[in-house]
Formats: sequence, C-alpha cells, structure tokens
Amino acid sequence: MPGLVRRPLVIWLLAALAVPVLLVAVLVPATAGSTEDQLRAQTEAALRASGVNATVTMDGRDASVFVSTDVDEAHLREIVAGVDGVRVVSIERGLTGQGTGRTPSPQPETAGGFEIGRTATAIRVQAVVRSELAKESLRAEVERLLGPDREYDERVTVDAAKGLEEPGTLTALLAAMAIGTGDASVRYDGGTVTLSGEVPDQATKAMAARAAAKAVPGAVIADELIVPAAKPTQSEPCRTFKSRLAEFGRQHRINFLSGTSIVNDASKQAVVRAAELLKTCPTARVEVAGHTDDLGSPASSLPLSEQRAAALKNQLVRLGVPADRLVAAGYGQAFPIASNSTAAGRIANRRAEIRPLQEN
Repeated sequence: MPGLVRRPLVIWLLAALAVPVLLVAVLVPATAGSTEDQLRAQTEAALRASGVNATVTMDGRDASVFVSTDVDEAHLREIVAGVDGVRVVSIERGLTGQGTGRTPSPQPETAGGFEIGRTATAIRVQAVVRSELAKESLRAEVERLLGPDREYDERVTVDAAKGLEEPGTLTALLAAMAIGTGDASVRYDGGTVTLSGEVPDQATKAMAARAAAKAVPGAVIADELIVPAAKPTQSEPCRTFKSRLAEFGRQHRINFLSGTSIVNDASKQAVVRAAELLKTCPTARVEVAGHTDDLGSPASSLPLSEQRAAALKNQLVRLGVPADRLVAAGYGQAFPIASNSTAAGRIANRRAEIRPLQEN
C-alpha cells in the first residue's frame, strides 16, 4: 500500500515540472517572432524617416536591408545600426525582398514584376520575360533611348511560365525614366508600382505616373518621384555683373593719400561709379580689399590696408550700397601691382579693389 501512494505522487511531480517546460517551448518561438517583427518595423520606419525606400528582413536580431536604388551604404548602415536591438547589418542591392522571408530572390518572383532604373551613366532593366524575342525587343528599345553617355545594365532573364506577358507595355516607362540625369527607378512587385528618385520637372513626373498606370492597369501607384527646387532666374544685370565689375577695375583706380585711409581727389569719382555699379545687381556680394606700398613695415602696413578697406566700404554704404553686401579685408603690402621704387608705382599700390565673392 505505501508503494501505491508514492507512485501517484511521483507522477504528479513529473507533470508539474513538465508544464513550465511545455509553456516555454510554446511561448519562446512566439516571442522571438514578435521581436523580429517589431525590429523589422522599427528599422523600416527609421529608413523611411531618412528618405530611404527599402525592405528589411530579420533573422533574430540580424538585419538584412534590400534597396533598389543607389544609396550610400555607410549611410544605410548608420541608420539601421541606430535601431536599438539590431546587431548585424547587411546591405543587398537589386529588387527588394518581399514579406519577411529570409532570402529574397534577386529577380521578381511574381509574374509581371519588374524594375527599371536610371542613373547618370546607365539604364537598368530587371525583369523576367517569356521568350528571347521579348528580351531582344526590350534591349532594342533601351538602346534607342540610351544616348551617348549611358550604357545598358541588362538584368533580364527568360522564364516561359513566370515572364511578363506583354513586355512591350514597359516602353512608355522606359521613355519616361530615360529623361534626366539623376538616380530614379520604377518597381512593380505584383501589387504596387513604386516610382522613386529624381526627375527634372513636373511634366516628366506626370508622364512617368501615367506610363506606370498604363503599364500595370489596376495596380496601386506609389509616386515618390522628386522634382528639385528650381533655381531663381538671374536678371540680366546680375548675369553680367562679374564681367562689368572686372571692366570697372581695369578702367578706374581707387587710390589713397600716403599713410592715410583718405581717397585721393583723382579717385573720388571712381568711388561714386563703383556704388552705381554695385546697385545694378542687388544680390551680388563683394570684397573690398585694401593694399599699401612698402614705405612702412609689414606690421604697420596691414592695419593701414584694413583701415583703407573699411573707409571705402563706409563710403559705398553712404552712397546707398547695403553694408551686408560688402566684406572689407586688408592685405598690407603683399600684393603690389607696380614697382615701389618709383613714386607713380607707390601711388598705384596705395589702393583698394572691389571683387566678387566666390558665393555669387
């Protein structure tokens, strides 16, 4: 009888120990899957926030990033590594992976999937077609659009079962993507057509979107194309400002009395004309550069040249030129334009020059 009592107790103890083990076995994979999904979502969100289109897959805490456009790899690694919990980052280019599979195929798996990319040096077509004839047809269309400065980056394969039924529908997309010199791409994954990158103008952007809708009727069109902000148009006086300022410098001299920052009488009219010239282009910024002869020491010449530059700047401001367009600088006796051994040469070197800043 004692033996009959002990056996059930042993059985109950074993059962009690087995339950936590079974719970761990069931819950740990679920937790791991949940962690992977969370890390993947966080990583993709971080990439999107930085303007990067990519698909992320996770193997535990190891991330693989699939990008279809040319993106700086170091920048990608920095973004992904900044996500808390991600330990390893690998970057793969080509079509992005789908879903949460471990190893996405480098070619479209969905019948009809494709990608067309454009860089400054190449047009890339990645697609699966049903015949060699269709492949040659695509090649002929691309070569017609390449121009002298690009090459064909061909990634087209033949699969009679999974290939595009009508590869000719890509013609309009090829024409749209060939316009411009920056990086741009159009990718169809079987459900969504994603257009990304840069196009030169709104007309090209609209043409690419229409071509995408025509190529894949019923697909979702994700238009992420960017049109760069147009540079402001320069007025004619501003376009010719630098050349007119150079001509002014050849014809007019602004010289100073010896040992002072006072413009000599012969140069006073040149100061007035300089102000009139500067006011013809309100956006131009210039340097007012002061110089000296070599009668003084280099140590005393530098501050004198700075005083001359500041004096001319103040005169130009009084004549109506905004002060924030003028930068005064002194160069001492370092840059003579005539020999200091003659009186005429020394007068020529006691000068101020007005020249455009490089930012113009």
